[in-house]
Amino acid sequence: MIEQSYEFLSKGGWIMIPIALCSVVALALFIERLWSLQKNRALPPRFLEVIDKLLRQERYAEAEALCHQSESHIARILEEGIRYAGRDQAVIRERMEAAGQREVYFMERFTGALGAIATVAPLLGLLGTVTGMISVFQRVVAQASQGQAVDPGGLANGIWEALITTAAGLTVAIPAYLAYRFVLSIVDRYAVDMADIALKASEYLVPEAQRPAMAFRDSVENDGSKDVNTDSEKGDDA
Repeated sequence: MIEQSYEFLSKGGWIMIPIALCSVVALALFIERLWSLQKNRALPPRFLEVIDKLLRQERYAEAEALCHQSESHIARILEEGIRYAGRDQAVIRERMEAAGQREVYFMERFTGALGAIATVAPLLGLLGTVTGMISVFQRVVAQASQGQAVDPGGLANGIWEALITTAAGLTVAIPAYLAYRFVLSIVDRYAVDMADIALKASEYLVPEAQRPAMAFRDSVENDGSKDVNTDSEKGDDA
């Protein structure tokens, strides 16, 4: 079975070599990205639990040390914000946003290569088909110039051999593109979660003068929710 498959693919010519390399590289990059984008490496739950407690208690030095020890992406974002604890909230958010963009860039590392393979693989297959078709028609012209009858079977055989590379290129490109989009979806989801966490953390790092306004806002929101609950309870009693 393996020998037959090898013999079949070898009919595609030398262009099958770069197509095969593309498939190996794409698989390696996809596995590497899945390993690197595990949730514990991006948003470890236990770390977030502890850091939230430290920020609520204003233990900034301990929180910064904990972030420095962690290798997660969210830790580097929070560490950047904690360094500016006590400053204006706009400054803290600006620093966190810059750190967040940097971490998203690192999370997207190698995904561009996956997208490139998804684009290049079918082009390589098309190149193989075109060069194969050129060879086929060169043989037809040579036979005609020598007064020989064109063999339809030989012509058809040459054409399907030339089409092997197109099929191989598409076989590599389709999974590579799906892997590319899947990795980007993971990065996008983490980016949204990290932005929400950074926004919440920034409210614990602002100066004392800004906290009453935030506390008032929270109390209004809580009172609103209580009113809604009270109205619903009255409706139930009725």
